[in-house]
Amino acid sequence: MRHSQLKAFHHVALLGGFSRAAEALHLTQPAISEQVRKLEQEHDVLLFSRDRKRVQLTEAGEQLFLRTKQYFEIELQIHDYLTETSAAVHGTLRIVADSAHHVTDILRVYRQRYPNVTLSLRVGNTEEILEELRAYNAEIGVAGSPSPGKDMDMLDLGATEIIGFASKDLLPKGKTSVTLKELSKLPLIFREIGSKTREKLVQEAAKQKITLRPAIEAEGREAVREVVASGAGIGFVSRAEFGSDVRLVPLKIDGHNINMSESLVHLSQRRDVKVIRSFMDCARSLQR
Repeated sequence: MRHSQLKAFHHVALLGGFSRAAEALHLTQPAISEQVRKLEQEHDVLLFSRDRKRVQLTEAGEQLFLRTKQYFEIELQIHDYLTETSAAVHGTLRIVADSAHHVTDILRVYRQRYPNVTLSLRVGNTEEILEELRAYNAEIGVAGSPSPGKDMDMLDLGATEIIGFASKDLLPKGKTSVTLKELSKLPLIFREIGSKTREKLVQEAAKQKITLRPAIEAEGREAVREVVASGAGIGFVSRAEFGSDVRLVPLKIDGHNINMSESLVHLSQRRDVKVIRSFMDCARSLQR
């Protein structure tokens, strides 16, 4: 097994094709194909299933790709270490958040401090966020989990209560709160399974022997908001994330203080990656 073979495989997997990998590595497509063929032949393993239109990773290929992500990241860390005194922070920082609200201030300041870093932000629930971090498909997560796992480093961003919200015409005028028992008799709009807000609400109700079931399940916070705004039922969110929407009214959940904590998380073994370290340092500086 040679470094060049792993590099060829990694770029084909990363970019989704032999021609794209060849272009990125400034090699010919036959040269890339030959490197991957030798890697497969020497280790008697099929890494890609091939057809005329595309290549796709096999199960063995998926497992190797996870490891080459780690391998080439270590290579980058070594390069960064050797050039620490002169190199500015640069590269791409991928963030997956359950809500962008919790990192907007950090993003603004980080962008000012590190203009050479390209930031990408996408949305997912807590379960998806941790999966993406472990698969090396993101560097930073913003998740509603106080215990993301022993393999994660965490920075607490604080907690706010979970509230309900409804369209202005759904409930009697002037109603500003509901009990869990009342909620069990109303149409509820839940996020997909994996949402920490949903999990906490259902668990708290279960303690009181109350069952909460969704009338509609919508994927993502914005989808829930639009369904609720249509008058279809009651949704749930942390108070900090409710924001301002003239179509909606917030509803306190009476008799219970169900809090949603938010944390910045990343894989512990990646704490020395420059973009991760600089982002976490930036976040800590804003908490002082």
